Amino acid sequence: MGLGSAKTEACGSPEGYRTAAMTTLHSLLPLLLVIALLASGRVSALVAGLAGLAATLAASATLVMGSADVGGADAVAALVRREVPAGLWLSWHVIAIVVAGVFFHRANQARATAGSEGTIEATPRRLFSVCFLLAPFAESVTGFGVGYIIALAALRRLGIGGLPALLLGLYSQSLVPWGALAIGTTVGATLAGLTPNELGLLCALLQIPIHLLYLALYWRFAREAGLPVPTAQKLDDLAWTALLLGLVWLVNLASDVEIAAAAPTAFLLALRYWRDERPGLAQAQATLRASAPYVALTLALCATRLVTPLRDLLKPLWALKPYDNQPAFAPFYAPGFWLLAIGVAVVLIARAPLGRVVAEAARGAWRASAVTLAFVLMAEFYVGSGMATAIAEALRAAAGRGAALGVPLFAATGGFLTGSGAAANAMLMPMETALAHALALDPAWIAAVQNSVTANLTMLSPIRVSMGAAILALSASDAVLYRRAWPLALPPLLTGFAAILVLLARA
Repeated sequence: MGLGSAKTEACGSPEGYRTAAMTTLHSLLPLLLVIALLASGRVSALVAGLAGLAATLAASATLVMGSADVGGADAVAALVRREVPAGLWLSWHVIAIVVAGVFFHRANQARATAGSEGTIEATPRRLFSVCFLLAPFAESVTGFGVGYIIALAALRRLGIGGLPALLLGLYSQSLVPWGALAIGTTVGATLAGLTPNELGLLCALLQIPIHLLYLALYWRFAREAGLPVPTAQKLDDLAWTALLLGLVWLVNLASDVEIAAAAPTAFLLALRYWRDERPGLAQAQATLRASAPYVALTLALCATRLVTPLRDLLKPLWALKPYDNQPAFAPFYAPGFWLLAIGVAVVLIARAPLGRVVAEAARGAWRASAVTLAFVLMAEFYVGSGMATAIAEALRAAAGRGAALGVPLFAATGGFLTGSGAAANAMLMPMETALAHALALDPAWIAAVQNSVTANLTMLSPIRVSMGAAILALSASDAVLYRRAWPLALPPLLTGFAAILVLLARA
């Protein structure tokens, strides 16, 4: 904090502006390095993450030593002792889901091999239901990428695999401001001094252009997956998208933010299934039988979160909370426990070799877990060293009101690095709202831009993409994956920049 303040005070002269620019560049270099490495196509996300972490450690040590009056080395050591355990703890929450999710998927692959699961005919209507209703519903009640796991399984049942499945599966993250029962939005609202419903309502408005742009990209991805969407179906998709967005806004307005995505997607999913399938008893039973592990998972997670006595029993049971500003880990409440428990049951019922499934899951999960650890530690050091605050202070001093245009970039970076709306909001929301007050801009709308952009950009996080690649056993390089997936960053970024421009024009 002291470093950023000192730079700000010095910015009244040309020398001050040069110092502010150097501070900003110095703090941005690790991020620019990661982006350049991922874009080069020569290294994996793991190598890029490790390089970014090393650069962040070096940059943060330089800043801390430069701002310390005495004992610079001691200050750096204290930073490491504080941030490494905190980063490991935050990483554990994500890694537990990654490992359990890959195991759950491998268990269902073993079940399919045993002949318990088949494929169904792929149609544009079914694909829309998977991408915009089924998967976002699962993510809204579970969070942590569980919806992505369910999306990939559903896409494989439609006969879609490989890179097209990875891209379409990312639509499970399209309503992440309300993912995991809106925990990220609740954290962001608390830090911004808003109620969760106030922030949720503003984010619901921003989600309208974001979702419509997602829909346009979806039609392109569907065509590339061999399932072109005819014009009549596009009009049908538009109508259902409008209905979904309208219901999300209404629930944010009239009810609790926690169910603002879960309730609309569940209602529309049931309605679509009745309209599109008109199932008889035998078909309904077959669908339920094929989807049994996912139905069981969703019901278990919904029960533990929505049934008050059960939630109150499991949430504090053996819960660990070593850091006041980070979430607790309750082993029997965490989604990973239910992924593992139901996965083991699936393996046993299918009479598949449990040891082989565990070994396959370990081979598939280690890289995504290592990527998670590298990027979350990188984010922790950005916060703990004051580099994030230094960037904001330097930008405000150098760019004046134009510094507000950095809000979508900060938000996108936070979501991209952490893969978690809650973590990114914890990292950036205080800085963003302080910047809003300093620039005399509406802090509520700044908070909404931060929350919307950061949540939506989690879909492109190396954490999420690596997990999808592991589940699908893709051999393509990370550069190939990102060359196909990067357009998904445009809807939230364009919407965020447009919102900031409107705020600046009205101020």
